Amino acid sequence: MTTFAIHDDFILDGQPIKLISGALHYFRIVPEYWQDRLEKLKNMGCNCVETYIPWNYHEPKKGQFDFTGRKDVARFVRLAQALGLWVILRPTPYICAEWEFGGLPAWLLADDSMRVRSTYQPYLDAIDAYYAELFPVIRPLFFTHGGPVLMCQIENEYGSFGNDKNYLKAVKRLMEKHGCDVPMFTSDGGWREVLDAGTLLNEGVLPTANFGSRTDEQIGALRQFMNDNQIQGPLMCMEFWIGWFNNWGSPLKTRDAQEAAGELEAMLKQGSVNIYMFHGGTNPEFYNGCSYHNGMDPQITSYDYAAPLTEWGTEADKYAAFREVIAKFHAFTPVPLSTPIQFQGIGELTCTNQVSLFNTLSTLTQPIAADIPQPMEKLGQSYGYILYRAHVGKARELAKAKLADCDDRAQIFVNQKLVATQYKETMGSNIPLTLDHPEDNVIDILVENLGRINYGASLVSPHQRKGIKGGFMLDLHFHTGWQQYCLELNNVEQVDFTQDYQSGVPAFYEYAFELDEPADMFLNLKGWGKGCAFINGENLGRFWDIGPTHYLYIPAPLFKKGKNTVILFETEGRTGSVSLDDHPFIDQPAAA
Repeated sequence: MTTFAIHDDFILDGQPIKLISGALHYFRIVPEYWQDRLEKLKNMGCNCVETYIPWNYHEPKKGQFDFTGRKDVARFVRLAQALGLWVILRPTPYICAEWEFGGLPAWLLADDSMRVRSTYQPYLDAIDAYYAELFPVIRPLFFTHGGPVLMCQIENEYGSFGNDKNYLKAVKRLMEKHGCDVPMFTSDGGWREVLDAGTLLNEGVLPTANFGSRTDEQIGALRQFMNDNQIQGPLMCMEFWIGWFNNWGSPLKTRDAQEAAGELEAMLKQGSVNIYMFHGGTNPEFYNGCSYHNGMDPQITSYDYAAPLTEWGTEADKYAAFREVIAKFHAFTPVPLSTPIQFQGIGELTCTNQVSLFNTLSTLTQPIAADIPQPMEKLGQSYGYILYRAHVGKARELAKAKLADCDDRAQIFVNQKLVATQYKETMGSNIPLTLDHPEDNVIDILVENLGRINYGASLVSPHQRKGIKGGFMLDLHFHTGWQQYCLELNNVEQVDFTQDYQSGVPAFYEYAFELDEPADMFLNLKGWGKGCAFINGENLGRFWDIGPTHYLYIPAPLFKKGKNTVILFETEGRTGSVSLDDHPFIDQPAAA
């Protein structure tokens, strides 16, 4: 039986070990490629892999849990074990990770009093119920039960959010209640204030630090903090940031490989490390996170992170540079790659069907009536779009109409004609309306959830509840009487392409094609506006003409031999070309 303990060093089977880990998120990679990415991690010289476990991914609806298929975290960990890799798990309720709502499930927000990351009892009760399902899955993976998991994290960068030690203790107690019997750790920024706020020094919990530069300074701050508090334990950078995430409308962030490798070597001279990210992968479906910079600032579908492995799993320039550094600290033997992966392109696709959203709405969802519009969470919806419809009477001119308290992006239609799009600084501004139907004018408001904020003070802001929360004003009064259509778009096979198409409004476009043999490809989208794409019913994520990426990576396992279908949902009434190529289309916007 493996033994592992934390003293002045990490002690594995009685011997000190330097953990050289890489972050690899199973939820951002198709399961068929887990083995390949883990083998490449091992071949770079790592002896450990780290992954978060996102709560909202495994409990998307309250009380509905899923640990199968793409969500089979136990299988991922067992694959790592079979390759001789140790594992660090981060099953904390909040993960950040540039993931939607930092991994917290949106259904929590149906409670108007909800305060996440706190001792609010309904929040702790929800964690308790989640852990009752999660820990039977992961506990057999702990080294104490013959598995490869050495440590588990409680919370994540909590010192950058709060300083409620009672909350941290509550999470720790819940983990212990449900069977966590391996060492625990916290991770915070590498400076005194957040370390003071986010650690549990009297609970046997190892403090670690997160940073990506000024290594000697920041790991030195952690060392001083531990010395001052008479804490025994090794130094570890739990997130050694070697790149960064990206937001729509901004140039891709890069980092020089040699400069990053130099910082990695400096860290390894002083302790253990978890490279964040070794391989970023893709934000699937609507799970991209969101920053808040003078308004909602959503992150892109790619989570490439300028990592040693690209989003699509090939070696980038940091891979060889990091391998050379790691080889100075321990010997390792590469393993042969066991997963054949090929890239190919078949060129431009031809549209086979198209239909306007308004004309297939009834096949996708049934309306929920309410006097005043309600946010997504009150309607049991977490992601995607929601359409609000109201009949507003006879023809007339209105000098102003206004959305009150709406997130994140809204398109307002009168009689199925677009009159305004509002986002960020324009949200809530007045809109003149011409109601031109003699008897029955219809207003449709299509609201998109661009992704909930995943970090910082805005994690608990009103912006986290999506849709219309105040109402829609005609002149100076709120209009009552609405039909609400929830569009999570997890049923695109129900789009009725036999109905009519009209240009200039949100619509679905279908592209059917044949494949002799599936291979990795890039769905390149030139000239399109904004929306999301599906391959054989699988939601690939979002696209947006503001860039920097104009592609969606499709790994071969998502294709089928024979007939395949791509469906685009586009909201701006703009169309362009669709091609499947062996390379991605990236068009960098100008730097601000």
